[in-house]
Amino acid sequence: MPVPEDLLAIMACPACHGALEDREEALVCTSCGLHYPVRDGIPIMLVEEAYRPEEDGGR
Repeated sequence: MPVPEDLLAIMACPACHGALEDREEALVCTSCGLHYPVRDGIPIMLVEEAYRPEEDGGR
């Protein structure tokens, strides 16, 4: 379930405040590259939950 465009437009990466791109399984920061998982349609916007696919195989 994609994040609505109007909501995505006001969201920012908690780590660097960069813009986010919706890739369905995760919101991806276009600046620092962190991936924030989307679980049951809810973005988990916690730096502690963020990952980089090259570090852990993409979860």
